Amino acid sequence: MKDKIKDVSLKVHHEKKLRKIFWLVLALIILCLMLFYFVVGILYNRGNFSITMEQDLYFDYGLLIYDDPEYKVFRTELLAPSPNVFDDMLEAWIPEDIANLGGGSHNGDDYLAYTFYMENTSENITDYWVSVTISDVIKNMDEAVRIKLYRNQEPSTFAKMSIDGDPEEGTTPFAKDDLVTSWHVENFAPGSIDEYTLVIWVDGDDLECTDNILGGEFKIQMNFTKEAYNTAEN
Repeated sequence: MKDKIKDVSLKVHHEKKLRKIFWLVLALIILCLMLFYFVVGILYNRGNFSITMEQDLYFDYGLLIYDDPEYKVFRTELLAPSPNVFDDMLEAWIPEDIANLGGGSHNGDDYLAYTFYMENTSENITDYWVSVTISDVIKNMDEAVRIKLYRNQEPSTFAKMSIDGDPEEGTTPFAKDDLVTSWHVENFAPGSIDEYTLVIWVDGDDLECTDNILGGEFKIQMNFTKEAYNTAEN
């Protein structure tokens, strides 16, 4: 009788131990999922477009980026607010004076528009490199994206190659899948200011603007560096 009671007691103890292990494992799984979604949420809540500058450009060259001429402070990153949605649209819907509205955000209902400045605050002539990169894509949404970049009021529009292998009408093809374009700014004189406006939208005339990209995401980054974008590593 005592042995039977002991066996039952051991069985109950074993079951309690298994239940504790089960709930502990379940809690760990839930915690990991929450952490994953928290990190992903942070990444995507940072917006579709960001500007980064190597800190050496400030400390070594005296370069400064800002989006408000009345508030010039050192920073290595600017974040452009995103529109609520990126429904497909036409370029004709974007105001012709979009690059003349001053610094900061000028978003429309379905497009992102953001103006900022690069200034040489030093007493020396210097230079810098610029690259515009695709840092993340979901559901190939970048296939139908247009990126119109104004530098000192001069625009250039970029897009991925069309489905038939030709450049999209009125655009310059991406340099690579993850590299939109890059260039070198030389002889940037003391006191000089370069004004940049970037406009991003999903083009409704693009043949790849289909239901297949619904729910997609994309993130674009503009990088200011001392050295050229390394295509061998990207």
